[in-house]
Amino acid sequence: MRRRTVTAGSLEEILQVTAPAQAPEQAAAPPAAAAPAPREDHGLRTEFEFELPRGYVDEAGTVHRHGAMRLATARDELRPQIDLRVKENPAYLSVVLLSQVITRLGTITDVHAGVVERMYATDVAFLQDFYRRVNSEGHTRAAVTCPHCDGGFEVDLSGGRLGES
Repeated sequence: MRRRTVTAGSLEEILQVTAPAQAPEQAAAPPAAAAPAPREDHGLRTEFEFELPRGYVDEAGTVHRHGAMRLATARDELRPQIDLRVKENPAYLSVVLLSQVITRLGTITDVHAGVVERMYATDVAFLQDFYRRVNSEGHTRAAVTCPHCDGGFEVDLSGGRLGES
């Protein structure tokens, strides 16, 4: 194989020879924007709706029961470890963690540690269990047994319909 030295002039000649011929009007037009690739749905559910047993009462007295929680990332689980509030009181870890993964609570979209702090203990316990189910098991269903007939069935702990949650 022979090497060939390419000069600026010969490079232009090579490009003209190898480039497809275009009409003058085509050469002047900017290239069309590429259409975005269609999103593939891999069936991964990343956000889960829930309904609190009691509900969060905001400063105006409005009760917020319906909300959404997203799947936790490794960063979500690591960040509380460096939080000074958690270092001073390890029990505060769940407050910080829940505040990071709750995306919505009623009309509240900025769910921060202060909101979780003011929740009733039953709601925090519910959210801790909900977090564990969503992030460990990947679903919100639980197997239960009827106390009257001993029949087994599943319920969705996220609620949303009468008689659930």
